[in-house]
Amino acid sequence: MKSSDGKYLDLVLDPIRVCAKYKPKFGQGAKDGGLTLAQFQTLYQGDPFYSWFGLDNPLMYAAHKAAGGMTSVYRQIGIGCEKLFRTILKDSLGLSATDVTWSYELPLPSGKTRKLHLDGCVPLAKISDKAARQRFKNWMKESADSLGVDSKVFDSLEGTVFEVRQGYKSKDSKRQNADIANAATAYTKAYLPCAVILSGQIDGDILLRYRAEKWTVVTGVEGVKDPHISTYDFMRDVVGYDLAGFFKRNSKALRSEIDAVLKSLLAPDAKS
Repeated sequence: MKSSDGKYLDLVLDPIRVCAKYKPKFGQGAKDGGLTLAQFQTLYQGDPFYSWFGLDNPLMYAAHKAAGGMTSVYRQIGIGCEKLFRTILKDSLGLSATDVTWSYELPLPSGKTRKLHLDGCVPLAKISDKAARQRFKNWMKESADSLGVDSKVFDSLEGTVFEVRQGYKSKDSKRQNADIANAATAYTKAYLPCAVILSGQIDGDILLRYRAEKWTVVTGVEGVKDPHISTYDFMRDVVGYDLAGFFKRNSKALRSEIDAVLKSLLAPDAKS
């Protein structure tokens, strides 16, 4: 196991462990994170309609806990991997924590502004190693060319900003429009936008739309030997870290943690 594995593994696992404590709220806006099984049964037994149907059944609580918890598992995997991605950029390219973060302010009709963040950033000028800087710039140039980005626009680019996702199966138009707006802003701020999908789970129509909007997109495919298509080829050949190797080395620990979380979520747990 590589020396950095322990630190990197904690970045991924710590958010996932939170999922085991998930409790559904049942529309109660519970401040402590949700209702226990006993609280759920008190609530549902006190509602004549739900009580008539027997919806106070512990299995109904388990179903609610599982449904919300599964969404939380995906979300927390994504959060952990965002943190991992930024840390790898920092460690592998010799960047600072400030270098790898990126945000911009969006003016609101009220006159106030809202700060929006993307998940990672690589400013070319901050990569001190000349070979690594040139390697990254070459990847940017080839990516921009494949998207049809004008050469004058590319010459103005100072680096790349990243949106990291564990997968992208949703057809949520609001999210898509927000991402497209982020890409347009990135270009105005002199950055190439790149979506990094860690799994192979991305809708084909979304993939085509993002690339048409000048996002470069890499996904979690292996064996293609193309850093413009594969997240893992990009991480290995451009960033300089074998992310696929990290996940493979630590798959036992990752699977064990997910197994424990799922068992917790699928049980009514009368002691919760």
